[in-house]
Amino acid sequence: MRDMIVQWLTDITAPFWHSALSIDQFVTALQETMYMVVVSLIFGSIWGLIQGIVLLVTRPEGILPNRAIYHVLNPIVNALRSLPFIILLVAVLPLTKWLTGTQIGVWAAIVPLTIYIGPYMGRLIETSLLEVNSGIIESAQAMGATPLQIIFKFILPEARSSLILNMTTATISLIGATAMAGAVGAGGIGDLAVSYGYQRFDNSVIILTVIILLLLVQIVQSLGEWLAKLR
Repeated sequence: MRDMIVQWLTDITAPFWHSALSIDQFVTALQETMYMVVVSLIFGSIWGLIQGIVLLVTRPEGILPNRAIYHVLNPIVNALRSLPFIILLVAVLPLTKWLTGTQIGVWAAIVPLTIYIGPYMGRLIETSLLEVNSGIIESAQAMGATPLQIIFKFILPEARSSLILNMTTATISLIGATAMAGAVGAGGIGDLAVSYGYQRFDNSVIILTVIILLLLVQIVQSLGEWLAKLR
């Protein structure tokens, strides 16, 4: 199936594509980018959801207030979220090497991408959960609901649309981060933009990369808005 798609794209672009970069290389790079985004998003979403819920319930006015946990986790999330991705990418190289056995390639990029997007999503998720009307929580408590029931049967369903929109924003940021990771040998279309576009002065590769990134962002944004409207 992949070979058929590559051949079809090659035949279509043959009249006007005159770059050292083959369509097969571009399709491979696009697959690497999508793989990095999907895997990092899965791990980051799990981590971010846990952080967001813990920050929500342990804050002073939360349903399970715990000053120790809140005042330890909150600055950690702030610190990791404030680091520029390129600095984080370099800073966690020893951890990346220890976990994956390498410092380059797709799997090596997934480690810093997950560390980058996890706290970012955690803060966005916390913001979405804080938007839930306090009256709903008070009603749940009055009915005798346990903290877990309040979280999973009242707060999360009520914040569904906001959560989807905020996760859409995080996904778009993650796509940008994968392109940046490609610039330091992680693979993906970011790597092609640097290796073939910038270093070989091939503007057609850079333009194609920009177009693909814009399309990916538009698709993700439109999908997120559509899902947020569903009931």
